[in-house]
Amino acid sequence: MTAIANDPPEIRRSWTQAARLFVRRQPLGTFGLVIVVVAAIAGLSAEWIAPYSPTANDFAAMTEPPSLAHWLGTDQFGRDLLSRIIYGARTALIIGFVSAFVGGFAGLVLGVGSAYFGGWIDLVLQRVMDILMAFPLIIMALAVVAIFGTGVQNVIAAITIPLIPRCARVVRASALAIREVPYIDAARTSGFGHARIILRHMVPNVVAPFLIMLTAFVGQAILAEASLSYLGLGVQEPTPAWGLMLQGGAEEYASTAPWIAIFPGIAIALTVFGFSLFGDALRDAIDPKLRER
Repeated sequence: MTAIANDPPEIRRSWTQAARLFVRRQPLGTFGLVIVVVAAIAGLSAEWIAPYSPTANDFAAMTEPPSLAHWLGTDQFGRDLLSRIIYGARTALIIGFVSAFVGGFAGLVLGVGSAYFGGWIDLVLQRVMDILMAFPLIIMALAVVAIFGTGVQNVIAAITIPLIPRCARVVRASALAIREVPYIDAARTSGFGHARIILRHMVPNVVAPFLIMLTAFVGQAILAEASLSYLGLGVQEPTPAWGLMLQGGAEEYASTAPWIAIFPGIAIALTVFGFSLFGDALRDAIDPKLRER
C-alpha cells in the first residue's frame, strides 16, 4: 500500500521529465503539438471565443476584407470568417479523431487477430484488406458517401472504412514477429486463453507503431473530410466546415475576395501539418533505433 501511495508523485515527475525531454529533443514535434492543441482549444471553446455566430448573415457586410470588425473578413453571405474557422475546427477535429480512432482500433483488432490465429483466418482477412487497399482513401470515401448519403455520421463512416486496412496491415506486420517470441509459447503452454495472450502480451508490443499511425490518420481524416465537403459530398450547410468554406469562395471570389478561400485553406494546411510534425516526432521518440541516432 505504501508503494501505491507513493506512486502518483513519481509518475507525475516522470511525465514532467519526459515532456521536457520531448520539447528539448523534438522542437518541430513540439511546434506541431502546439498547433494541434490550439486547434483543439479553439474547437472546444468556440462558443466563448468566436466573436460572431458562424451562421449569422449580415448582407450589409458581404465580402468585406479583413478589418477591426471582422479580423479575417466576411464571406459572400456576410458571415464572419474567423468565427466560421473557429467552429470549423470543431467539425474537423471531431470527424478526424472519431474516424482515426474507430478505424485505428478496428485495424488493431483485425491485425493482431489475423497475425495470432494465422491459417485460413489470416488468409481471408488479408485478402479482404487487399481489396479495400486497392482503392485510394478518397475514392473509397466517395463511394461510401455516394451509397449512404451525406452528413457528419456518414462522412465519419466513409473515412473510417478506408483507414481500417491501412492500420491492420501495419499492426499485423509487427504482431507476426511478436507471435514467434518464446514468451508467447510459454503463455500458451501455461494454459492462458487466446484473449489473455493477445491483450497482455501482443497488443502492448504493437502500441508504439499504432500510436504513430493514429496521429497520421487524424491528419488524413481531416484532409479527406475537407475534400468531401469541398466536393459537396461531406458536411452540409449550415454546419461550419473548412471544406465548405473553400467550396463557397475558391473559384467565384478568387480575384475579388481571395480571403474567403485563403484563410480556411491555411487552417486546413496548418492543422494537417501539425499532426504530421507531431507524428514524426513521436515516431522518433518511440522507435529505439531512431532515438539512439
